[in-house]
Amino acid sequence: MGGGEWRAIESLQNAQAKRWLSLTETRGIKKHGAFLLSGRKTVPEALKRHGVRFTAVLAAKAEDAEALPLPAGIARYAVGRALFEMLDTNGTGFPLLAGEVPEMAAADFSKPPKGLELLCALGDPANLGALLRSAAAFGVSRVVLMEGAAHPFHPKALRGGANAQFEMSFLRGGGWSALEGAKGPLVALDGAGADMTAYDWPRDLRLVLGEEGLGVPPALAATRLAIATTGRVESLNATVAASLALQAWYEARGKK
Repeated sequence: MGGGEWRAIESLQNAQAKRWLSLTETRGIKKHGAFLLSGRKTVPEALKRHGVRFTAVLAAKAEDAEALPLPAGIARYAVGRALFEMLDTNGTGFPLLAGEVPEMAAADFSKPPKGLELLCALGDPANLGALLRSAAAFGVSRVVLMEGAAHPFHPKALRGGANAQFEMSFLRGGGWSALEGAKGPLVALDGAGADMTAYDWPRDLRLVLGEEGLGVPPALAATRLAIATTGRVESLNATVAASLALQAWYEARGKK
């Protein structure tokens, strides 16, 4: 379809509509290798900085997208109000972008990391998105999704990530046993670990973050670090704890 042409899709039974609707869940994202991005701020910013990543724009009315910096070749769809509201899971009322999920190769733990490589098993997409936002802010460019991790292009993860997903690459890590014999420093956040403030952060390492509440397996051979608190709460949210660790690494890197 040409750059300036708009195609109207009203029926929920339309094949393209069904495909888009499936992208509101992880199963559909994996099946089609595609995602939907929403947000009054994130959509214009994503088009400006990463326009080539998107294949289509979806709007309730064509005029809603007139002010957007749409690439010449992007497909344009004016979708029915009922369909649009089902696709707009975050309720923004703003045009949506459809894009392709990048290939995610298997991580190679036999090679040492370069920079900080974040290994994550967070299963909640909103938490994962928030973590990715912090990771991008502190200079992380590679994220390894361990078994059980949420999909980084789930609508909730995209909302929490605020376009961080487009600043980094993703790898598949498998189960925790894949880390046996991993080369290079391996650091895990653990409430029973050593005080993080005393740790001499190396420039290159793998930072491991387990599932919320479960942490990482006790048998994992890693340097374990804890974040000092007042003790008024049992533990920090995993995303908050990881963000503090990422900031500590970032500040240490600037001093080396």
